[in-house]
Amino acid sequence: MRRATPLIIGLLAAAVLVVAGALVVGGGEEPAAGPATEAPATTQPPSTTASPPATTPPTTIAPSTTSAGAAVSLPPDLAFVTEPWETDWSRATIDLSELKIGIPTVDPRDRIRPIDDPRYEEIASGDEWLVGREIGIQIELDDGARFFPLRILTAHEVVNDEAAGVAFAVTYCPLCNTAVAFNRVVDGEVLRFGVSGLLRKSDLVMWDDRTQSLWQQITGEGIVGTHAGNQLELIPSAIVTWDDFKQRHPAGVTLSQDTGFGFNYGSNGYVGYSNRAAPFGSFFDDPLDDRFPALERVVGIRVGDAAKAYPFSVIAAERSVNDEVEGLPIAVWWGDSDAADNFSGQFVGEGEAIGTGIAFVRVVDDLVLTFSPAGPVTFTDAETSSTWTLLGEAVAGPLAGTRLEMALHQNEFWFAWAAFNEGSPVYGA
Repeated sequence: MRRATPLIIGLLAAAVLVVAGALVVGGGEEPAAGPATEAPATTQPPSTTASPPATTPPTTIAPSTTSAGAAVSLPPDLAFVTEPWETDWSRATIDLSELKIGIPTVDPRDRIRPIDDPRYEEIASGDEWLVGREIGIQIELDDGARFFPLRILTAHEVVNDEAAGVAFAVTYCPLCNTAVAFNRVVDGEVLRFGVSGLLRKSDLVMWDDRTQSLWQQITGEGIVGTHAGNQLELIPSAIVTWDDFKQRHPAGVTLSQDTGFGFNYGSNGYVGYSNRAAPFGSFFDDPLDDRFPALERVVGIRVGDAAKAYPFSVIAAERSVNDEVEGLPIAVWWGDSDAADNFSGQFVGEGEAIGTGIAFVRVVDDLVLTFSPAGPVTFTDAETSSTWTLLGEAVAGPLAGTRLEMALHQNEFWFAWAAFNEGSPVYGA
């Protein structure tokens, strides 16, 4: 069913959920698979009238299939939508049959438009349109902190930018709730990332404009093409509320809603998605790991080749977890904040309170700290009795003014974490 005019942005943001021009929201029917006729890249969904014919160096993952440049037989639907691409399909770290058609049209690349010329606003300007409890992606570079509202990232999924000498991309996959920031320099070359229109295990598959390689958003791994097997350098990020961000970073900036696309970013194009019992089967056909609800959020941490998940339901009960991943002391905190679920509520900021899950390295000047909750959104360490905010700053005690290093972590849905980290440990399971 199509929602009222304020949700028109959802048509682009949720293009992968389009069925014959209708936006799928809530727990409704699944989208139909299959290629479609080519449509202009506007806020309207693709037509579905046509049918298909019958800082990290490259990893050591070895591309499979045939030798580079050799012809590869693609699945018919994949061949149909990617016919104009110059991707080297002979180099792949995955089975190509795992790729699903998210946007059924010939050459679906960037039908969901990335932001390549982002503008930013200071806190006071952001307060004029951002809701205090809405959530976004926080990153910190040498020139300060930036906030990327999910209301905007849901619609565009990729932001390409350069600041403080770093070329970076901030990415978000609504279907998996994965927010990941990358350094976009690979082999000395700055890549521009976009939305390929393909999905794998329901997760966004990105493409780059230099080699037309395909990249898995949730991991940052090149999976098809020239860069198959290469690993993007991850930049620490966190999903936090606007209120928490501006309290911690009063000199920070937010991505502006003046993106040049003329969209209304105030409406939710995925109403009720997080209340589903399972992801959309058209895009995710793996068996579900039923240890936790499929769309429960987790704090997922990766250290080197090791990974570990901390489900929200577990850390909400403990509030502060002191752990180690691959020998690195980690603090995983859950703040009883008023953070609004970006998938419930018709308008941004109206969603159910979900709390904030965040992770830090719990080491200061070689001192390993042991934390416990001190209040709804504060913590204290046993070693110095200092008081810490949810965003990792000591505000009282001997360590006042000290900031914890943020650990590389994500807040994806459980089904996505389990699919891409099969067999990895889960705290509390």
